Amino acid sequence: MSRGGPARGRGGRFSVVFLAGWLFADLLLVLALVSMADRPDPQADDRPKPSPSKGGKPSPTPTGPLAVDRDPQEFQVSGRGKGDLVAQISKGTRKWSGRRAALVLTFGGGPNGTVYAHRVNGLLGKGRPEMFTKKTATDDFHNLGKRPETAVVRVYFYTAPGG
Repeated sequence: MSRGGPARGRGGRFSVVFLAGWLFADLLLVLALVSMADRPDPQADDRPKPSPSKGGKPSPTPTGPLAVDRDPQEFQVSGRGKGDLVAQISKGTRKWSGRRAALVLTFGGGPNGTVYAHRVNGLLGKGRPEMFTKKTATDDFHNLGKRPETAVVRVYFYTAPGG
């Protein structure tokens, strides 16, 4: 029995079969990445088509894929009442009216923070339906450093106008 374990051959070197397995796995990863990069934009059909303007020429629309702004915007909500939470969502997002959210990460306070965060995320569309659509991705987290029944809502917006 060799002292180096099953992956080592004579003299403590890695066996050729072991290295070939890793090379094969790396090549599969590269092929998967190349395959994903070659896919067309899945939301291309969702974008508004140019419409004729006053002069009969189509109005310019943004071209290219949608992108997500790397700098999130945040607001806070607290309490249990559904109507109160919807009002806080509406007020907290007023300054970003006209933008569309791509991703929302909600951090609920306390040990059951994920349950509270899930509740808040479920009310986002009621507070501002044009901003938080069915295509907006949300995720629920907890923050043990915050009081229960409070949440910090972190919103990542699309960068394209109207996107």
